[in-house]
Amino acid sequence: MELFGLTHLLTVGVIVALCYWCIKETRKGQSWPTTWLAFICLAAYPITQAAYLTFPFAVPLDNTLPFHLCDIAAITAGFALLTRKPLLCELTYCWGLAGTLQALITPNLHNTFPHPVYFTFFLHHGAIVITALLLPLALGWRPREGIILRMLGWNQVYFGLALTVNLLWGTNFGFLMEPPAAGSMLDHFGPWPWYLIPLQILAMVFIIFLNLPFSRSINIWRGGRNEAKPKA
Repeated sequence: MELFGLTHLLTVGVIVALCYWCIKETRKGQSWPTTWLAFICLAAYPITQAAYLTFPFAVPLDNTLPFHLCDIAAITAGFALLTRKPLLCELTYCWGLAGTLQALITPNLHNTFPHPVYFTFFLHHGAIVITALLLPLALGWRPREGIILRMLGWNQVYFGLALTVNLLWGTNFGFLMEPPAAGSMLDHFGPWPWYLIPLQILAMVFIIFLNLPFSRSINIWRGGRNEAKPKA
């Protein structure tokens, strides 16, 4: 698919419109947006695998194992909507807007409309991003104290897991072995493995930026020490 071509821009426009509609309806008290988003997020992996069955060749491990960050973010997003667990909401918000949003802007997609993989890709990634915005804008979610350090830790957990799998099986989960073929900001960070350093720094910059709107009401770095004691 042509990057920033007509199909790409129209698709992103549709996702933006759906996001606005879901937020508006949820604020009005409708429950169907959260129900459908949870279903899409949790069904994204099997639906994508079904789409890959249309290929006349064996699909590589990069596409059949759910170790990309967006695969994990879809699971956290689905269960975040169903359970509203604080950690799941934090992971969805940060990974959805710092990571999955980049996939919508610069999709690593070789199939365009109307191929089944085109639909599953944007359904999968679009649902995550909409959920990440729905949580604070319509469902009243707010991050807990210390979210920045917590996300730093979880980023390293994913980084270590994905890098280990890549080295063992020759995959490229998280694009930790090479940048996406379709092009992305990683192309400007130098060769492997050096680009992994600015990649990690950039991820944390995004997460800090995303949590700045909440910094006046909570300590986004460390929790507990600055909390006011209740009056007797």
